Amino acid sequence: MPGRSHRTTGSQTLLGQVIERLPFFEDLPPDTLQCLAASGFGRGFLTVSLRARLRNAGYRDLSHLARTSPAAIASIRKFGPVRVELVRAFILTEIARWLPGARDVHTDGATQERRLARLRDLPVERLPLTADQIVALGCTGWSCADMAGRSRVELLDTGVVMSCDVDRIVATLAGFIGGDGTTPSFAAQTIEDTPPPEGETNAARRAALLAMQDREWEEAAPPDD
Repeated sequence: MPGRSHRTTGSQTLLGQVIERLPFFEDLPPDTLQCLAASGFGRGFLTVSLRARLRNAGYRDLSHLARTSPAAIASIRKFGPVRVELVRAFILTEIARWLPGARDVHTDGATQERRLARLRDLPVERLPLTADQIVALGCTGWSCADMAGRSRVELLDTGVVMSCDVDRIVATLAGFIGGDGTTPSFAAQTIEDTPPPEGETNAARRAALLAMQDREWEEAAPPDD
């Protein structure tokens, strides 16, 4: 039986795990972010209950969603992998309304290649591995991009590293790609998103205001193609 390949693709790679921690979209122009914010959660995109879940998690509009990570959205109840992909696809459609060429620049493949390129000039010694571990893993002379192409299962099968070691590698790679932070935290930005504790009257008033805001967003959103 042939041995396991030393290169895998997609979400099986460490790069796939890194991308799960990074924003859906990066380097969006400020005016595009403003347009996304003005669109709220978009026209007919989510049910009332799903919008409420996003608000309770600290997200208020498509601009926030565009700058958060797949992993963060997937952690919200009722937002599994399939819905996360739908979120990304919907936001990309909205971005493309205002940003020419967005569909080419922000495809999964283009984004992955752009991020991988940032790791190619970084030697594997920059990762949290000892010299002995690098030798034992057969990674001598590799770049961080080479390591990002390996899978967690493959690394663990060597017996050289443990799961916590791989977690540190993934976190370090995410830091190299995303800078000093991965995704912005909106947990504190919940002034409009967390129901006030004053009672049912205020809760009803807040629900009515949010419903009106949703209608305004729906009416202001660009028409479907």
